[in-house]
Amino acid sequence: MHPVPQADPRISYLAHKEAIDAAVARVLASGWYVLGEEVAAFEREFAAFVAAGHGIGVGSGTDAIALILRGLGIGPGDRVATVSHTAVASVAAIEMVGAAPVLIDIEPQAYTMDPGDLAAALAADAEKRIKAVMPVHLYGQPAAMDAIGRLCREHGCFLIEDASQAHGAALDGTPVGGFGIAAAWSLYPTKNLGAIGDAGIVTTSDPALAERLRALRQYGWRRRYVSDEAGVNSRLDELQAAILRVKLARLAAGNARRQAIAARYDAALAGGPFAPPSRRAGAVHVFHQYVIRCPNRDAVQARLHEAGIGTNVHYPVPVHRQPAYAGRVALGPAACRESERAAREVLSLPMFPELDDRQVERVCAALSALRRG
Repeated sequence: MHPVPQADPRISYLAHKEAIDAAVARVLASGWYVLGEEVAAFEREFAAFVAAGHGIGVGSGTDAIALILRGLGIGPGDRVATVSHTAVASVAAIEMVGAAPVLIDIEPQAYTMDPGDLAAALAADAEKRIKAVMPVHLYGQPAAMDAIGRLCREHGCFLIEDASQAHGAALDGTPVGGFGIAAAWSLYPTKNLGAIGDAGIVTTSDPALAERLRALRQYGWRRRYVSDEAGVNSRLDELQAAILRVKLARLAAGNARRQAIAARYDAALAGGPFAPPSRRAGAVHVFHQYVIRCPNRDAVQARLHEAGIGTNVHYPVPVHRQPAYAGRVALGPAACRESERAAREVLSLPMFPELDDRQVERVCAALSALRRG
């Protein structure tokens, strides 16, 4: 019996193969491969999906963050508050523009930025060097945006959303991406909305920022071949845009399937030692990952592996403990203690819309066996 994979982007392609192949063929036949109508159409369609005024397609989610920061004039001498329990791209992008990260601890149940630690960090920032705050909507769960937004307003900071794991999530009726001045989205193949390669997009309802980002992503051009300012080359290509348009039309259904799988996992875990993922009140959680906590994670992971159940750890080492960053990045007053504890305990179960019912039942049976000891 084949193992149940934790993620499998190939299955996503095969599930939509006919439509994706037709989209690719359409682009190849068009002769226009960079920043054409497919990109423009995807930008409009995705912006509408998340209720934003503008979409700006870029090369990756990392570039999306860096371009937002550059577009807001954030660079050397400035600080950006974000979290340590995240994909390292969130922090790498801050350093790409010459700014310095300040790593805030997480809420232990939601795994997203702790407003209390953020408040303490902002209060301690006597020189007002923290120019932006960037919570990460981790695992498909929105961060505590009301409290974080209020702190940003009180301290005069830009609020930027790293929404790379939360396509389609919402909080109190507002889609993720609608709380800050801009949101960065990765479209990496394993995301809820994933390309077949690297891709990203920025959304914003600020027209001036959108105009500047369109220039910055292509050498600072507002007129072809004339750079009004120094920019970069970070363009979403036509092939990826065409593929993403196919997948965007199916995103809501895919998220609903993720939520249905999560409900079945919840039931299998009921009454056992491992709590299901928490849901923030008023939130629509889209389960980019389904994450349980296990004080004895390695043993649990080994038992699931023996049962043919694939798992992963998102993420095994907090950014501030990784060799490239250890000892040189600033931490909030809580010193990221909850982030370190989460890194020792989190375990991601199989989660993607193409999991079939038999595979889901195999995962549930393995979880039930764990529950029984």
